[in-house]
Amino acid sequence: MKRRILLTGFISILLAACAATPTPTATPTITLISTPIPTWTSTVAPVKVDLRVTDKLINCRFGPGVVYELINELHEGQFARVAGRNETFTWWYIRDPGNPNGFCWVSANVTETQGEVAQLPVVKAPVVTVIKANLRAEPSRIVVNCDQFPQTIFLEAEVTMNGPGFVTWRWEASTGVSSENVILVFEESGKQVINDYYQIGAPNDYWIKLHILTPNEIIEQVNIPVSCPP
Repeated sequence: MKRRILLTGFISILLAACAATPTPTATPTITLISTPIPTWTSTVAPVKVDLRVTDKLINCRFGPGVVYELINELHEGQFARVAGRNETFTWWYIRDPGNPNGFCWVSANVTETQGEVAQLPVVKAPVVTVIKANLRAEPSRIVVNCDQFPQTIFLEAEVTMNGPGFVTWRWEASTGVSSENVILVFEESGKQVINDYYQIGAPNDYWIKLHILTPNEIIEQVNIPVSCPP
């Protein structure tokens, strides 16, 4: 009798536990809402500065100084938009009126400005480069008797820079001969001439190269056919 009561109690406990178990609920569906990231637009207007030429004729140069290459000329009364300045407010970096996509520098002494020049960005001086190198040999062709060697070839190279700087150069010949590196000093933009000579000892087709090594690399070559008819 006692065993039956215990069994009955155990069954009652199991039924109570089943009744207490919560009914499973459905997993909620999560909906992702994409919120666009706001785009921030600057409300600061770009500085607007114009200038007017006050001299009869002024130069617009590659850099902020008279030592730089002349790019264009502006006439009295002509206007231009200023895009920047140097640190001392003595040169303006402007849009070149003669080249809509170009820029150049004019002196503040020969212009007057309209606008907040103090807000103009400081523009660094440009990197100076060799813009042209021409090489010429004289004579450019040799025809002599075979007993008239050696023959001398005179070389002339013209090197043009757009500002002050140093040019490193050397010669190289098809015979394998090469000169040492030489430094050419430019105190301002312009052209300098290099003169040298080379001796030919036998008939052949020769070439001589001028290597501009710094501030940028340029190679110029001349070909010199040399012959001695029998």
